[in-house]
Amino acid sequence: MLPQLPDSMFPKLDDAQIARLAPFGQQGDVEAGAVIVDQGDSHHGIFVVLKGSLEVRNISADGAPTLRVLGPGEFSGEVNVLSGRRTLVRILAREAGTLLEINRANLRHIMQTDAALGEIFLNAFISRRVFLIANSVGDAVLIGSIHSSDTMRLREFLTRNGHPHHYLDIETDPTVHAILEQFGIPVTDIPVLICRGEQALRNPTNAEAAACFGLNDEIDQGEVCDLIVVGAGPSGLAAAVYGASEGLIVQVLEKSAPGGQAGASSRIENYLGFPLGISGQELASRAFIQAEKFGARIAIARSATALKSTRSPYTVELDDGKLARGRAIIMAAGGRYRRLDLPNLAQFEGVGVYYGATRVEAEFCREEEIAVVGGGNSAGQAAMYLSDVARHVYLLVRGPCLAKTMSQYLISRIEASPRITLMVWTQIESFEGSKDLERFHWRNTKTGEEGVLEIRHVFVMTGADPNTEWLQGCLELDANGFIKTGADVAEGWPLRRPPYLLESSLPGVFAVGDIRAGSVKRVASAVGEGSMAVQFVHKVLAE
Repeated sequence: MLPQLPDSMFPKLDDAQIARLAPFGQQGDVEAGAVIVDQGDSHHGIFVVLKGSLEVRNISADGAPTLRVLGPGEFSGEVNVLSGRRTLVRILAREAGTLLEINRANLRHIMQTDAALGEIFLNAFISRRVFLIANSVGDAVLIGSIHSSDTMRLREFLTRNGHPHHYLDIETDPTVHAILEQFGIPVTDIPVLICRGEQALRNPTNAEAAACFGLNDEIDQGEVCDLIVVGAGPSGLAAAVYGASEGLIVQVLEKSAPGGQAGASSRIENYLGFPLGISGQELASRAFIQAEKFGARIAIARSATALKSTRSPYTVELDDGKLARGRAIIMAAGGRYRRLDLPNLAQFEGVGVYYGATRVEAEFCREEEIAVVGGGNSAGQAAMYLSDVARHVYLLVRGPCLAKTMSQYLISRIEASPRITLMVWTQIESFEGSKDLERFHWRNTKTGEEGVLEIRHVFVMTGADPNTEWLQGCLELDANGFIKTGADVAEGWPLRRPPYLLESSLPGVFAVGDIRAGSVKRVASAVGEGSMAVQFVHKVLAE
Protein backbone atom coordinates (compact mmCIF):
# COMPACT_ATOMS: atom_id res chain seq x y z
CA MET A 1 0.00 0.00 0.00
CA LEU A 2 1.32 3.42 -0.95
CA PRO A 3 2.21 5.52 2.12
CA GLN A 4 0.91 9.03 2.63
CA LEU A 5 3.29 11.89 2.07
CA PRO A 6 5.00 12.60 5.43
CA ASP A 7 4.61 15.80 7.42
CA SER A 8 8.25 16.80 6.81
CA MET A 9 7.41 17.48 3.15
CA PHE A 10 4.65 19.92 4.08
CA PRO A 11 5.90 22.90 6.07
CA LYS A 12 3.20 25.19 7.37
CA LEU A 13 3.52 28.87 6.45
CA ASP A 14 2.79 31.34 9.23
CA ASP A 15 0.69 34.50 8.91
CA ALA A 16 3.72 36.71 8.24
CA GLN A 17 4.96 34.46 5.45
CA ILE A 18 1.52 34.30 3.85
CA ALA A 19 1.34 38.09 4.03
CA ARG A 20 4.62 38.29 2.08
CA LEU A 21 3.13 35.98 -0.56
CA ALA A 22 -0.24 37.71 -0.86
CA PRO A 23 0.84 40.49 -3.28
CA PHE A 24 2.05 37.84 -5.76
CA GLY A 25 -1.06 35.68 -5.72
CA GLN A 26 -4.74 35.67 -6.51
CA GLN A 27 -7.18 34.78 -3.75
CA GLY A 28 -10.37 32.87 -4.49
CA ASP A 29 -13.04 30.65 -2.94
CA VAL A 30 -13.59 27.00 -3.90
CA GLU A 31 -16.50 24.62 -3.38
CA ALA A 32 -16.18 21.18 -1.84
CA GLY A 33 -15.30 18.55 -4.43
CA ALA A 34 -13.97 21.00 -7.02
CA VAL A 35 -10.94 19.74 -8.96
CA ILE A 36 -8.22 22.35 -8.49
CA VAL A 37 -5.51 20.62 -10.52
CA ASP A 38 -5.93 17.46 -12.56
CA GLN A 39 -3.23 15.03 -13.62
CA GLY A 40 -1.74 16.26 -16.87
CA ASP A 41 -2.34 19.96 -16.21
CA SER A 42 0.67 22.17 -16.91
CA HIS A 43 -0.58 25.74 -16.54
CA HIS A 44 -0.96 26.01 -12.76
CA GLY A 45 1.50 27.31 -10.20
CA ILE A 46 0.98 26.51 -6.51
CA PHE A 47 -1.99 26.87 -4.17
CA VAL A 48 -1.67 28.02 -0.56
CA VAL A 49 -4.59 26.94 1.63
CA LEU A 50 -5.99 29.90 3.55
CA LYS A 51 -9.23 28.24 4.70
CA GLY A 52 -10.59 24.71 4.31
CA SER A 53 -8.49 21.82 2.95
CA LEU A 54 -7.24 20.19 -0.25
CA GLU A 55 -6.79 16.50 -1.03
CA VAL A 56 -3.87 15.20 -3.11
CA ARG A 57 -4.72 11.94 -4.91
CA ASN A 58 -2.72 9.37 -6.85
CA ILE A 59 -5.09 8.65 -9.71
CA SER A 60 -2.66 6.20 -11.33
CA ALA A 61 -3.46 3.69 -8.56
CA ASP A 62 -6.67 1.72 -8.09
CA GLY A 63 -9.20 3.69 -6.11
CA ALA A 64 -7.18 6.94 -6.41
CA PRO A 65 -5.81 6.81 -2.86
CA THR A 66 -5.24 9.99 -0.93
CA LEU A 67 -1.58 10.92 -0.63
CA ARG A 68 -2.03 13.94 1.59
CA VAL A 69 -4.59 16.37 2.97
CA LEU A 70 -3.42 20.00 2.93
CA GLY A 71 -4.68 22.27 5.68
CA PRO A 72 -4.43 26.03 6.26
CA GLY A 73 -0.90 27.34 5.75
CA GLU A 74 0.19 24.37 3.62
CA PHE A 75 0.83 24.57 -0.12
CA SER A 76 0.69 22.35 -3.20
CA GLY A 77 3.31 21.75 -5.87
CA GLU A 78 6.60 19.98 -6.59
CA VAL A 79 9.50 20.59 -8.96
CA ASN A 80 7.35 20.35 -12.09
CA VAL A 81 5.85 23.78 -11.34
CA LEU A 82 9.25 25.34 -12.04
CA SER A 83 9.51 23.83 -15.51
CA GLY A 84 5.84 23.81 -16.45
CA ARG A 85 5.76 20.03 -16.85
CA ARG A 86 2.48 18.21 -16.41
CA THR A 87 1.13 17.52 -12.94
CA LEU A 88 1.38 13.89 -11.81
CA VAL A 89 -1.44 13.95 -9.23
CA ARG A 90 -4.98 15.26 -8.85
CA ILE A 91 -5.77 17.96 -6.29
CA LEU A 92 -9.35 18.67 -5.26
CA ALA A 93 -11.12 20.65 -2.56
CA ARG A 94 -11.91 18.36 0.37
CA GLU A 95 -14.22 21.05 1.75
CA ALA A 96 -15.25 24.56 0.83
CA GLY A 97 -12.46 27.05 1.44
CA THR A 98 -10.22 29.86 0.25
CA LEU A 99 -6.99 29.52 -1.71
CA LEU A 100 -4.12 31.79 -2.73
CA GLU A 101 -2.91 30.84 -6.22
CA ILE A 102 0.61 31.92 -7.20
CA ASN A 103 1.48 31.41 -10.88
CA ARG A 104 4.80 30.07 -12.15
CA ALA A 105 6.30 33.44 -13.04
CA ASN A 106 5.54 34.96 -9.64
CA LEU A 107 6.67 31.81 -7.84
CA ARG A 108 10.03 31.99 -9.61
CA HIS A 109 10.29 35.70 -8.72
CA ILE A 110 9.62 34.90 -5.04
CA MET A 111 12.23 32.15 -5.02
CA GLN A 112 14.84 34.48 -6.47
CA THR A 113 14.12 37.49 -4.25
CA ASP A 114 13.00 36.00 -0.90
CA ALA A 115 15.70 33.58 0.23
CA ALA A 116 13.78 32.27 3.24
CA LEU A 117 10.59 31.48 1.35
CA GLY A 118 12.59 30.21 -1.61
CA GLU A 119 14.35 27.68 0.60
CA ILE A 120 11.04 26.48 2.07
CA PHE A 121 9.50 25.96 -1.35
CA LEU A 122 12.56 24.35 -2.93
CA ASN A 123 13.16 21.88 -0.10
CA ALA A 124 9.50 20.86 -0.16
CA PHE A 125 9.40 20.51 -3.95
CA ILE A 126 12.53 18.35 -4.10
CA SER A 127 11.48 16.01 -1.28
CA ARG A 128 8.02 15.55 -2.82
CA ARG A 129 9.51 14.67 -6.22
CA VAL A 130 11.82 12.12 -4.56
CA PHE A 131 8.76 10.53 -2.93
CA LEU A 132 6.86 10.39 -6.23
CA ILE A 133 9.81 8.74 -7.98
CA ALA A 134 10.43 6.24 -5.19
CA ASN A 135 6.76 5.22 -5.15
CA SER A 136 6.16 5.30 -8.95
CA VAL A 137 3.41 7.90 -8.62
CA GLY A 138 2.69 9.38 -12.01
CA ASP A 139 1.40 8.96 -15.51
CA ALA A 140 3.86 6.47 -17.04
CA VAL A 141 3.84 2.69 -17.36
CA LEU A 142 6.68 0.99 -19.23
CA ILE A 143 6.16 -2.59 -20.39
CA GLY A 144 9.30 -4.32 -21.55
CA SER A 145 11.83 -7.08 -21.07
CA ILE A 146 15.27 -7.40 -19.53
CA HIS A 147 16.29 -8.92 -22.88
CA SER A 148 15.41 -5.72 -24.79
CA SER A 149 18.00 -2.97 -25.28
CA ASP A 150 15.25 -0.45 -26.08
CA THR A 151 13.59 -1.27 -22.76
CA MET A 152 16.86 -0.40 -21.04
CA ARG A 153 17.12 2.82 -23.07
CA LEU A 154 13.64 3.98 -22.03
CA ARG A 155 14.13 3.01 -18.39
CA GLU A 156 17.34 5.01 -18.30
CA PHE A 157 15.71 7.97 -20.06
CA LEU A 158 12.79 8.14 -17.62
CA THR A 159 14.95 7.51 -14.57
CA ARG A 160 17.67 10.01 -15.41
CA ASN A 161 15.05 12.66 -16.24
CA GLY A 162 13.41 12.10 -12.86
CA HIS A 163 10.07 11.06 -14.34
CA PRO A 164 8.25 8.56 -12.07
CA HIS A 165 7.15 5.41 -13.86
CA HIS A 166 5.95 1.92 -13.15
CA TYR A 167 7.91 -0.84 -14.89
CA LEU A 168 6.29 -4.15 -15.83
CA ASP A 169 8.41 -6.99 -17.22
CA ILE A 170 6.78 -9.49 -19.56
CA GLU A 171 8.98 -12.25 -18.10
CA THR A 172 7.76 -11.88 -14.52
CA ASP A 173 4.53 -9.85 -14.30
CA PRO A 174 1.29 -11.77 -14.98
CA THR A 175 -0.73 -8.58 -15.54
CA VAL A 176 1.25 -7.52 -18.61
CA HIS A 177 -0.66 -9.52 -21.23
CA ALA A 178 -4.03 -8.17 -20.08
CA ILE A 179 -2.74 -4.60 -20.29
CA LEU A 180 -1.34 -5.12 -23.78
CA GLU A 181 -4.61 -6.77 -24.85
CA GLN A 182 -6.51 -3.70 -23.68
CA PHE A 183 -4.51 -1.58 -26.13
CA GLY A 184 -4.52 -4.21 -28.88
CA ILE A 185 -0.74 -4.57 -28.86
CA PRO A 186 1.09 -7.91 -29.35
CA VAL A 187 3.91 -8.88 -27.01
CA THR A 188 6.34 -8.72 -29.93
CA ASP A 189 5.93 -4.91 -30.03
CA ILE A 190 7.53 -4.26 -26.65
CA PRO A 191 8.78 -2.04 -25.21
CA VAL A 192 5.49 -0.20 -24.88
CA LEU A 193 5.23 3.10 -23.05
CA ILE A 194 1.74 3.99 -21.80
CA CYS A 195 1.24 7.74 -21.26
CA ARG A 196 -1.40 9.00 -18.83
CA GLY A 197 -3.33 5.73 -19.20
CA GLU A 198 -4.49 6.85 -22.63
CA GLN A 199 -1.80 6.56 -25.28
CA ALA A 200 0.40 3.51 -25.88
CA LEU A 201 3.65 4.17 -27.75
CA ARG A 202 5.37 1.19 -29.36
CA ASN A 203 9.12 1.42 -28.87
CA PRO A 204 9.14 5.24 -28.92
CA THR A 205 12.23 7.35 -29.37
CA ASN A 206 13.37 9.43 -26.41
CA ALA A 207 12.00 12.51 -28.17
CA GLU A 208 8.58 10.87 -28.59
CA ALA A 209 8.56 9.92 -24.92
CA ALA A 210 9.49 13.47 -23.91
CA ALA A 211 6.68 14.87 -26.07
CA CYS A 212 4.11 12.43 -24.68
CA PHE A 213 4.85 13.40 -21.09
CA GLY A 214 5.21 17.12 -21.81
CA LEU A 215 8.81 17.34 -20.67
CA ASN A 216 9.51 20.35 -22.93
CA ASP A 217 8.01 23.67 -23.86
CA GLU A 218 8.13 24.50 -27.55
CA ILE A 219 11.11 26.57 -28.63
CA ASP A 220 9.98 29.92 -30.01
CA GLN A 221 11.23 29.91 -33.61
CA GLY A 222 11.18 33.70 -33.85
CA GLU A 223 12.96 34.50 -30.60
CA VAL A 224 16.67 35.30 -30.34
CA CYS A 225 17.77 34.42 -26.81
CA ASP A 226 20.93 35.73 -25.18
CA LEU A 227 22.62 32.36 -24.82
CA ILE A 228 22.20 28.86 -26.20
CA VAL A 229 23.87 26.12 -24.16
CA VAL A 230 24.34 22.88 -26.10
CA GLY A 231 24.48 20.03 -23.60
CA ALA A 232 23.29 19.70 -19.99
CA GLY A 233 26.23 17.95 -18.40
CA PRO A 234 27.99 19.57 -15.41
CA SER A 235 29.55 22.32 -17.54
CA GLY A 236 26.33 23.09 -19.43
CA LEU A 237 24.20 23.14 -16.28
CA ALA A 238 26.73 25.43 -14.59
CA ALA A 239 26.52 27.81 -17.55
CA ALA A 240 22.72 27.69 -17.39
CA VAL A 241 22.65 28.44 -13.66
CA TYR A 242 25.09 31.34 -13.82
CA GLY A 243 23.69 32.75 -17.05
CA ALA A 244 20.05 32.68 -15.95
CA SER A 245 20.84 33.93 -12.43
CA GLU A 246 22.58 36.94 -13.99
CA GLY A 247 19.58 37.88 -16.09
CA LEU A 248 20.38 36.25 -19.42
CA ILE A 249 17.68 34.52 -21.45
CA VAL A 250 19.14 31.00 -21.62
CA GLN A 251 18.02 28.09 -23.80
CA VAL A 252 19.61 24.70 -23.05
CA LEU A 253 19.51 21.84 -25.58
CA GLU A 254 20.09 18.33 -24.22
CA LYS A 255 19.93 15.22 -26.39
CA SER A 256 19.16 12.75 -23.61
CA ALA A 257 19.13 13.63 -19.91
CA PRO A 258 20.75 16.13 -17.53
CA GLY A 259 24.17 15.18 -16.21
CA GLY A 260 25.88 13.89 -19.33
CA GLN A 261 28.37 11.10 -18.66
CA ALA A 262 28.75 12.30 -15.08
CA GLY A 263 25.03 11.66 -14.61
CA ALA A 264 25.66 7.93 -15.11
CA SER A 265 28.28 7.85 -12.34
CA SER A 266 27.25 5.87 -9.27
CA ARG A 267 29.15 8.07 -6.82
CA ILE A 268 31.41 11.12 -7.10
CA GLU A 269 33.51 11.48 -3.96
CA ASN A 270 36.12 14.06 -4.94
CA TYR A 271 33.71 16.91 -5.75
CA LEU A 272 34.18 19.86 -3.40
CA GLY A 273 31.58 20.17 -0.67
CA PHE A 274 30.33 16.57 -0.70
CA PRO A 275 32.59 14.66 1.72
CA LEU A 276 30.26 11.64 1.71
CA GLY A 277 29.99 11.70 -2.07
CA ILE A 278 27.01 12.22 -4.33
CA SER A 279 25.69 10.25 -7.26
CA GLY A 280 26.02 11.82 -10.68
CA GLN A 281 22.25 11.69 -11.14
CA GLU A 282 21.56 13.47 -7.86
CA LEU A 283 24.12 16.16 -8.64
CA ALA A 284 22.60 16.65 -12.10
CA SER A 285 19.07 16.74 -10.70
CA ARG A 286 19.98 19.43 -8.17
CA ALA A 287 21.71 21.52 -10.83
CA PHE A 288 18.78 21.06 -13.21
CA ILE A 289 16.31 22.35 -10.60
CA GLN A 290 18.67 25.20 -9.76
CA ALA A 291 18.81 26.27 -13.41
CA GLU A 292 15.02 26.14 -13.71
CA LYS A 293 14.66 28.12 -10.49
CA PHE A 294 16.48 31.01 -12.17
CA GLY A 295 14.44 30.71 -15.35
CA ALA A 296 16.69 28.76 -17.73
CA ARG A 297 14.71 26.86 -20.38
CA ILE A 298 15.91 23.28 -20.73
CA ALA A 299 14.76 21.19 -23.69
CA ILE A 300 15.18 17.43 -23.25
CA ALA A 301 15.76 14.93 -26.08
CA ARG A 302 16.50 17.80 -28.47
CA SER A 303 19.76 17.22 -30.35
CA ALA A 304 21.70 19.96 -32.09
CA THR A 305 22.58 18.77 -35.60
CA ALA A 306 24.00 21.83 -37.38
CA LEU A 307 25.33 25.33 -36.79
CA LYS A 308 23.67 27.28 -39.58
CA SER A 309 25.40 30.66 -39.32
CA THR A 310 28.91 31.99 -38.84
CA ARG A 311 28.07 35.25 -37.10
CA SER A 312 25.78 36.43 -34.31
CA PRO A 313 22.90 35.86 -33.94
CA TYR A 314 23.71 32.19 -34.37
CA THR A 315 21.22 29.57 -35.52
CA VAL A 316 21.33 25.97 -34.29
CA GLU A 317 19.32 23.40 -36.22
CA LEU A 318 17.72 20.60 -34.19
CA ASP A 319 17.09 16.98 -35.10
CA ASP A 320 13.42 17.70 -35.84
CA GLY A 321 14.31 20.50 -38.27
CA LYS A 322 13.36 23.32 -35.89
CA LEU A 323 15.73 26.14 -35.03
CA ALA A 324 17.09 27.80 -31.91
CA ARG A 325 18.66 31.25 -32.23
CA GLY A 326 21.01 32.98 -29.83
CA ARG A 327 23.43 35.87 -29.63
CA ALA A 328 26.05 33.62 -28.04
CA ILE A 329 26.58 29.87 -27.70
CA ILE A 330 28.31 27.69 -25.14
CA MET A 331 29.18 24.27 -26.53
CA ALA A 332 28.98 21.79 -23.65
CA ALA A 333 27.95 18.65 -25.51
CA GLY A 334 30.63 16.51 -23.88
CA GLY A 335 31.51 13.17 -25.40
CA ARG A 336 30.01 9.90 -26.53
CA TYR A 337 31.10 6.68 -24.89
CA ARG A 338 34.10 5.05 -26.50
CA ARG A 339 33.12 1.59 -27.73
CA LEU A 340 35.13 -1.60 -27.80
CA ASP A 341 36.35 -2.60 -31.26
CA LEU A 342 34.45 -5.89 -31.44
CA PRO A 343 32.37 -7.02 -34.44
CA ASN A 344 29.25 -8.08 -32.52
CA LEU A 345 29.29 -5.37 -29.86
CA ALA A 346 26.02 -3.77 -31.03
CA GLN A 347 24.17 -7.07 -30.49
CA PHE A 348 24.82 -6.93 -26.76
CA GLU A 349 24.56 -3.19 -26.00
CA GLY A 350 21.80 -2.77 -23.44
CA VAL A 351 21.48 -6.55 -22.96
CA GLY A 352 24.81 -7.30 -21.35
CA VAL A 353 27.06 -4.37 -22.28
CA TYR A 354 26.43 -1.07 -20.50
CA TYR A 355 28.01 2.38 -20.40
CA GLY A 356 26.74 3.56 -17.03
CA ALA A 357 26.50 2.07 -13.54
CA THR A 358 23.29 3.41 -12.03
CA ARG A 359 20.51 1.82 -10.01
CA VAL A 360 18.82 0.61 -13.21
CA GLU A 361 21.82 -1.44 -14.35
CA ALA A 362 22.66 -2.60 -10.82
CA GLU A 363 19.30 -4.38 -10.61
CA PHE A 364 20.52 -6.93 -13.16
CA CYS A 365 23.73 -7.71 -11.32
CA ARG A 366 22.58 -9.00 -7.95
CA GLU A 367 24.64 -12.00 -6.89
CA GLU A 368 26.21 -12.30 -10.34
CA GLU A 369 29.81 -12.09 -11.46
CA ILE A 370 30.35 -8.99 -13.61
CA ALA A 371 33.18 -7.14 -15.37
CA VAL A 372 34.13 -3.49 -15.53
CA VAL A 373 36.44 -2.36 -18.35
CA GLY A 374 38.50 0.79 -17.83
CA GLY A 375 41.15 2.33 -15.62
CA GLY A 376 39.77 5.80 -14.89
CA ASN A 377 37.77 7.15 -12.00
CA SER A 378 34.44 6.26 -13.62
CA ALA A 379 35.50 2.63 -13.86
CA GLY A 380 36.75 2.65 -10.28
CA GLN A 381 33.54 4.19 -8.97
CA ALA A 382 31.49 1.64 -10.92
CA ALA A 383 33.55 -1.27 -9.58
CA MET A 384 33.10 -0.15 -5.99
CA TYR A 385 29.38 0.56 -6.40
CA LEU A 386 28.62 -2.71 -8.16
CA SER A 387 30.69 -4.75 -5.71
CA ASP A 388 27.99 -4.04 -3.12
CA VAL A 389 25.39 -5.93 -5.18
CA ALA A 390 27.33 -8.31 -7.43
CA ARG A 391 28.90 -11.57 -6.23
CA HIS A 392 32.26 -10.56 -7.71
CA VAL A 393 33.67 -7.82 -9.95
CA TYR A 394 36.54 -8.24 -12.43
CA LEU A 395 38.20 -4.94 -13.28
CA LEU A 396 39.99 -5.15 -16.65
CA VAL A 397 42.63 -2.55 -17.57
CA ARG A 398 44.90 -2.51 -20.61
CA GLY A 399 47.85 -1.00 -18.78
CA PRO A 400 50.13 -2.24 -16.01
CA CYS A 401 48.33 -0.55 -13.10
CA LEU A 402 45.79 2.07 -12.07
CA ALA A 403 48.16 4.67 -10.62
CA LYS A 404 48.38 6.90 -13.71
CA THR A 405 44.65 7.10 -14.42
CA MET A 406 42.70 6.67 -11.16
CA SER A 407 42.51 8.62 -7.89
CA GLN A 408 44.40 7.02 -5.02
CA TYR A 409 41.37 6.76 -2.73
CA LEU A 410 39.67 4.51 -5.29
CA ILE A 411 42.80 2.43 -5.87
CA SER A 412 43.10 1.80 -2.12
CA ARG A 413 39.50 0.65 -1.86
CA ILE A 414 39.76 -1.62 -4.89
CA GLU A 415 42.94 -3.23 -3.53
CA ALA A 416 41.28 -3.76 -0.15
CA SER A 417 38.06 -5.27 -1.52
CA PRO A 418 37.86 -9.09 -1.55
CA ARG A 419 35.02 -8.81 -4.08
CA ILE A 420 37.11 -7.11 -6.79
CA THR A 421 39.82 -8.75 -8.89
CA LEU A 422 42.12 -6.44 -10.86
CA MET A 423 43.27 -7.87 -14.20
CA VAL A 424 46.09 -5.75 -15.71
CA TRP A 425 47.35 -5.86 -19.31
CA THR A 426 43.96 -7.40 -20.13
CA GLN A 427 41.54 -6.76 -22.97
CA ILE A 428 38.36 -8.41 -24.21
CA GLU A 429 38.85 -10.32 -27.46
CA SER A 430 35.25 -11.35 -28.22
CA PHE A 431 31.72 -11.57 -26.86
CA GLU A 432 29.50 -14.63 -27.10
CA GLY A 433 25.79 -15.23 -26.59
CA SER A 434 22.74 -16.38 -28.52
CA LYS A 435 20.61 -13.35 -27.62
CA ASP A 436 21.93 -11.75 -24.45
CA LEU A 437 25.60 -11.73 -23.48
CA GLU A 438 26.69 -15.06 -21.96
CA ARG A 439 30.49 -14.95 -21.83
CA PHE A 440 33.59 -13.21 -23.16
CA HIS A 441 37.13 -14.19 -24.14
CA TRP A 442 40.01 -12.18 -22.70
CA ARG A 443 43.74 -11.97 -23.37
CA ASN A 444 46.70 -10.70 -21.40
CA THR A 445 48.67 -8.64 -23.93
CA LYS A 446 51.93 -8.98 -21.98
CA THR A 447 52.01 -12.70 -21.21
CA GLY A 448 49.77 -13.95 -24.01
CA GLU A 449 47.59 -15.82 -21.51
CA GLU A 450 43.98 -16.25 -22.61
CA GLY A 451 40.78 -17.25 -20.88
CA VAL A 452 37.00 -17.21 -20.82
CA LEU A 453 34.75 -15.66 -18.17
CA GLU A 454 31.13 -16.79 -17.94
CA ILE A 455 29.86 -13.27 -17.35
CA ARG A 456 26.57 -11.77 -18.55
CA HIS A 457 27.11 -8.12 -17.61
CA VAL A 458 30.04 -5.95 -18.75
CA PHE A 459 30.37 -2.25 -17.95
CA VAL A 460 32.53 -0.38 -20.46
CA MET A 461 34.10 2.83 -19.16
CA THR A 462 37.05 3.50 -21.41
CA GLY A 463 36.65 7.23 -21.97
CA ALA A 464 34.81 9.24 -24.58
CA ASP A 465 35.18 10.87 -27.98
CA PRO A 466 33.89 14.46 -28.47
CA ASN A 467 30.39 15.10 -29.83
CA THR A 468 31.64 17.37 -32.60
CA GLU A 469 30.77 15.63 -35.88
CA TRP A 470 28.05 18.21 -36.48
CA LEU A 471 30.60 21.03 -36.10
CA GLN A 472 33.05 19.84 -38.75
CA GLY A 473 33.83 22.80 -41.01
CA CYS A 474 32.19 25.27 -38.60
CA LEU A 475 34.68 25.43 -35.73
CA GLU A 476 38.39 24.75 -35.57
CA LEU A 477 38.97 21.28 -34.10
CA ASP A 478 42.15 19.50 -33.08
CA ALA A 479 43.32 16.18 -34.54
CA ASN A 480 41.07 14.24 -32.16
CA GLY A 481 37.97 16.31 -32.88
CA PHE A 482 37.99 18.48 -29.74
CA ILE A 483 37.17 22.20 -30.05
CA LYS A 484 40.17 24.53 -29.96
CA THR A 485 39.77 27.63 -27.79
CA GLY A 486 41.66 30.75 -26.73
CA ALA A 487 45.33 30.89 -27.68
CA ASP A 488 45.03 27.54 -29.52
CA VAL A 489 42.80 29.08 -32.19
CA ALA A 490 45.01 29.51 -35.24
CA GLU A 491 44.07 31.08 -38.56
CA GLY A 492 40.94 32.91 -39.59
CA TRP A 493 40.11 34.74 -36.35
CA PRO A 494 38.03 37.71 -37.65
CA LEU A 495 38.32 40.28 -34.83
CA ARG A 496 41.07 42.63 -33.71
CA ARG A 497 40.92 41.38 -30.14
CA PRO A 498 42.27 37.87 -29.49
CA PRO A 499 39.84 35.06 -28.58
CA TYR A 500 38.83 34.89 -24.95
CA LEU A 501 40.13 31.97 -22.90
CA LEU A 502 37.26 29.56 -23.71
CA GLU A 503 36.22 31.11 -27.03
CA SER A 504 36.31 29.04 -30.20
CA SER A 505 37.26 30.12 -33.71
CA LEU A 506 33.85 31.85 -34.00
CA PRO A 507 33.42 35.00 -31.85
CA GLY A 508 30.79 34.46 -29.17
CA VAL A 509 30.87 30.67 -29.46
CA PHE A 510 32.55 29.06 -26.44
CA ALA A 511 33.50 25.48 -25.59
CA VAL A 512 33.56 24.06 -22.05
CA GLY A 513 34.00 20.70 -20.38
CA ASP A 514 34.94 17.47 -22.12
CA ILE A 515 34.26 18.80 -25.62
CA ARG A 516 37.06 21.38 -25.31
CA ALA A 517 40.62 20.57 -26.38
CA GLY A 518 42.92 20.36 -23.38
CA SER A 519 40.18 20.26 -20.75
CA VAL A 520 40.66 18.45 -17.44
CA LYS A 521 38.25 15.51 -17.34
CA ARG A 522 36.82 16.20 -13.89
CA VAL A 523 33.36 17.34 -12.79
CA ALA A 524 34.76 20.23 -10.75
CA SER A 525 36.73 21.68 -13.67
CA ALA A 526 33.73 21.28 -15.99
CA VAL A 527 31.54 23.24 -13.57
CA GLY A 528 34.24 25.90 -13.29
CA GLU A 529 34.54 26.28 -17.06
CA GLY A 530 30.78 26.51 -17.51
CA SER A 531 30.49 29.31 -14.96
CA MET A 532 33.60 31.09 -16.25
CA ALA A 533 32.34 31.08 -19.83
CA VAL A 534 29.29 33.10 -18.81
CA GLN A 535 31.54 36.00 -17.82
CA PHE A 536 33.02 36.00 -21.33
CA VAL A 537 29.51 35.83 -22.79
CA HIS A 538 28.66 39.06 -20.98
CA LYS A 539 31.70 40.72 -22.58
CA VAL A 540 30.70 39.50 -26.05
CA LEU A 541 27.12 40.70 -25.63
CA ALA A 542 28.41 44.12 -24.60
CA GLU A 543 30.59 44.49 -27.73
